[in-house]
Amino acid sequence: MAEISTLARPYAKAAFEYAREKGALAQWSEQLGTVAAVTLVEGMDKVLDNPSLTDEQQAQILNDVCGDASGAEVKNFVSILSSNKRLSLLPEIRVQFELLKSNLEKSVDVEVVSAFDLDDATASRLADVLGKKLEREVKVSTSTDNDLLGGVLIRAGDLVIDGSVRGRLNKLAEAMNS
Repeated sequence: MAEISTLARPYAKAAFEYAREKGALAQWSEQLGTVAAVTLVEGMDKVLDNPSLTDEQQAQILNDVCGDASGAEVKNFVSILSSNKRLSLLPEIRVQFELLKSNLEKSVDVEVVSAFDLDDATASRLADVLGKKLEREVKVSTSTDNDLLGGVLIRAGDLVIDGSVRGRLNKLAEAMNS
């Protein structure tokens, strides 16, 4: 996994810098999302990894499938990736592009998993507290996991806060076994 992110990083940075200079971060974000999603469609990997197709043909097929959902600049980016045999990196390039964009915008997407449904007031308070701690605008998405027993599991980028009963029990078991 580290190798994929290492390979994708320079392409993501280049795309990000280009989009930022052009003032088109939102458009690039949307278009990269579309192109990355298309590469993950079942069967598309057979086309993109087909040795009988040239780099230009692979890029053309991907660009044709995306149609008007991607602009000329993103299509050119796809062609560059194809000529460097890096089309398979598009999903990771998109992830890293979004991280760079979030850092620039001082925002972070936070996933909160709880044992029970959180009401809007609780989610809002949690977003406020996390926003102050992380010094960023926080966008919270919530989900439930009945296996947690109680508490919450919070994921914000690389940061994971495990305040779940299951997590605490696992830590206790680890401590007892060491």
